[in-house]
Amino acid sequence: MAFTPSTRAAIERELAQAEKARQAGNEGRARVCARRAVGLALRAFWDKDDLPQSSSVIPLLERLCEDPTLPETLRHTANHFLIRVTPDFRLPIEADLLAEARWLITELERLQKESTDENQTG
Repeated sequence: MAFTPSTRAAIERELAQAEKARQAGNEGRARVCARRAVGLALRAFWDKDDLPQSSSVIPLLERLCEDPTLPETLRHTANHFLIRVTPDFRLPIEADLLAEARWLITELERLQKESTDENQTG
């Protein structure tokens, strides 16, 4: 099963806000919205699990980065969302968090669907 329509709509709203912020030259806001979109996807991905009570996406990203059962590329990319900005509010790495958010969300949804399909057939 893929993400629910309401989850998908909420993710798309955050990504649209991120794009709008980027177009307005507000890269910091774009990063925040991209991170929130990933948080929505992570909550859906771990829907049945005991999630931290915090509304912050940070514990979810930390959990993803530390989960050895998930692909290394997923964990590595998720770590980019945990990197602190420099004093002048720039990322100290070359990364497009909006593009990375879209990729992470797609991968999480794919993994969730594969897991659901395996549970239904096995």
